[in-house]
Amino acid sequence: MLERLLGEFHGRIGGEPTLVVRAPGRVNLIGEHTDYNDGFVLPMALDRAAWIALRPTHTPQVHVFAADLDDEATFSVDELYRSPGGWAEYVKGIAWSLREAGYAISGWDGVLAADVPIGAGLSSSAAIEVAAARAFCAVSDIPWDPPVMARLAQRAENAWVGVNCGIMDPLVSSSGRDGHALLIDCRSLAITAVSIPSTLIVAVLDTMTRRDLVTSAYNERRAQCDAAARALGVVALRDADEGALERAQSHLDPLAYRRARHVVSENRRTLEAAKAMAAGLAAAFGRLMIESHWSLRDDFEVSSAALDTMVDCALEAGCHGARMTGAGFGGCCVALVDAPAAESFAARVSNAYEARTGRRPVIYLCRPSAGASLEAFAPGTVKSPSQLSPKGDA
Repeated sequence: MLERLLGEFHGRIGGEPTLVVRAPGRVNLIGEHTDYNDGFVLPMALDRAAWIALRPTHTPQVHVFAADLDDEATFSVDELYRSPGGWAEYVKGIAWSLREAGYAISGWDGVLAADVPIGAGLSSSAAIEVAAARAFCAVSDIPWDPPVMARLAQRAENAWVGVNCGIMDPLVSSSGRDGHALLIDCRSLAITAVSIPSTLIVAVLDTMTRRDLVTSAYNERRAQCDAAARALGVVALRDADEGALERAQSHLDPLAYRRARHVVSENRRTLEAAKAMAAGLAAAFGRLMIESHWSLRDDFEVSSAALDTMVDCALEAGCHGARMTGAGFGGCCVALVDAPAAESFAARVSNAYEARTGRRPVIYLCRPSAGASLEAFAPGTVKSPSQLSPKGDA
């Protein structure tokens, strides 16, 4: 990835970059559709990321070449205009969000590349946004504050791109911790690092089905949750408990009740799962993952035939637990697997899923990585990709 990035920079921009930023994608282990309900989530940053090699222009002009798409975009941070769709809106949205927050930002020339699958529920968009935020902060002498920048990335996604997402994706991309998942309170943004033992592997199981969050039922589900909270008389569904929800069932629309039941029970499962992982109780964690999938399938109705089939294949292949991950309607599942069995598990799942669906899945065996990072280089000092490390933060 880095060798390609540097080669593309030399060929498209000329010379060497002075900065390289990295922002990871994420996989959510448990806690789905709870973030925009002020609830709890337990994601981890992936060892897959969006990278930008760049050089400051010291002007308002930004020029970015997207190597994966063989496309480029040029805009001025002083004159920002929306265009219909497209990857460049994520970069422009960050510039807009920073300016709206009162930051003076400068331009840069850069090359963007990523190995986070697009549309798979692994937050490729947040990875690009957080990488862009890291780039703008670096060239504009803005201190890097992960929670603050995560909020601005969320605002870019909500108000510029048009997806009514929560805080989880940009926060874990900006704040991830090597070897740990993050238990995030999406109301206070308090983060508790939860160690994932080296004896466990997180398998990300890509069904090779895709969805578009802007046009999918994601925004509809969020509106349904807001309506359920109003009916329950709480600020957000995070403030409801299972007992109160059951007592109010007769007064709620059946659909609103099911949506609320998922969110309320998912918050409980997420807190229990964090305790189980911290105690090294992989089997207990796995059972909670399975219960989460059932709830997403039946109460929240965001699973799909492909996601359900993948979970079945994973459980049959031997894992502690599996569930759909991300917003749903397509994309990926996640499974918790013992490290020694991970390769054979991946082969069994791949063969079983292809036999049942006719689609060959892609399976990533992952460990948690660090969040957004920055490497700075003096002119003429970038000699090889080995100099660029996602662990550094210059």
